[in-house]
Amino acid sequence: MNLSYWERTSWFSNIDFTIIGSGIVGLNCAIELKAKHPKARILILEKGKLPQGASTKNAGFACFGSISEILSDLKIHSEQEVIDLVKERYDGIHTLRHLLGDTAIGYQNYGGHELFLNKDLELYERCLKELKSVNELLHSVFKEDVFKTTSNTFNFNRINTNYISQIFEGQIDTGKMMTSLVQLAQQKGITIVNSTEVHSFKDSGAEVMVKTDDLEFTTKKLLIATNGFAAQLLSENVKPARAQVLITKPIKDLHVKGTFHLEEGYYYFRNIDNRILLGGGRNLDFKTEETAEFGTTSLVENRLKELLRTVILPEQHFEIDYSWSGIMGVGQQKKPIVKQVSGNVACGVRLGGMGIAIGSTIGKKLANLFD
Repeated sequence: MNLSYWERTSWFSNIDFTIIGSGIVGLNCAIELKAKHPKARILILEKGKLPQGASTKNAGFACFGSISEILSDLKIHSEQEVIDLVKERYDGIHTLRHLLGDTAIGYQNYGGHELFLNKDLELYERCLKELKSVNELLHSVFKEDVFKTTSNTFNFNRINTNYISQIFEGQIDTGKMMTSLVQLAQQKGITIVNSTEVHSFKDSGAEVMVKTDDLEFTTKKLLIATNGFAAQLLSENVKPARAQVLITKPIKDLHVKGTFHLEEGYYYFRNIDNRILLGGGRNLDFKTEETAEFGTTSLVENRLKELLRTVILPEQHFEIDYSWSGIMGVGQQKKPIVKQVSGNVACGVRLGGMGIAIGSTIGKKLANLFD
């Protein structure tokens, strides 16, 4: 890029903190840094025209994990680790709501419900059997029983008798949340530059040289908040995971309200503006969906449409409006990676599909690495 004097001095000189990624983590990191260092010059670089990855692509679930997800996590994590994961999600949602306000993010507390297909009877019975013990495990977080059985009030088809519901779960308007975060950051004097992809960086000890697709500059500190794209810049245990989503056209008198999970959370749907938004299906082909490329596949889309037709909206006319995908950051462990990778470089990545719930607190933790 052939920068003028004004462009160099106004955008790319004397930078105290540079953040890669303008998603939930990156914006919260910048806002926290500005609160701690009011006079600091803070720059956010975003490779997309809008925040790429998952922050503007997600389903807008303010969730903590369905009961089958909790039981699945207990197979590979200790009880205390699972408690800590759920508490981090619970605290993170409260942090987000406190920062922006419920109106600004379109927060609604309709509750969350896990459905069990008839074919998943064994899983359903195991979850019912473990209901009491999971409630006891999470009592320190929620101070009361968080899971309970509820009847099939929305008349879904081909499922077992009851839902297992999470009474605190809610939903947000992802677009409102992200525009509110961007506006707040800009009001605080934080600079955001879009359509600028970082290809490499080098920490010299005194400063960090950042090389983008068309310019180079230096910054005192560099913070990486690219989540699903982290492997392009870092050697950390985080892999991309594509999530495919579709949405119906408005449905007259749609009675469905809430957030819903199927098959240990691999499928999820909700109501929004008299539509059904439905996503998931990467469990159909994990290898193909372990990609940083956006796009949809007929395998997943056909399964999502089948669920709409046979389970969610049986005997009801609907039309698909459009579909999209987002890129999450996942790993064998669900604990996010928040750490310094060198003297002047740190990262906050691997949110495991829980960006709405933990993005705010991960951003703050990332900022606090450079006290």
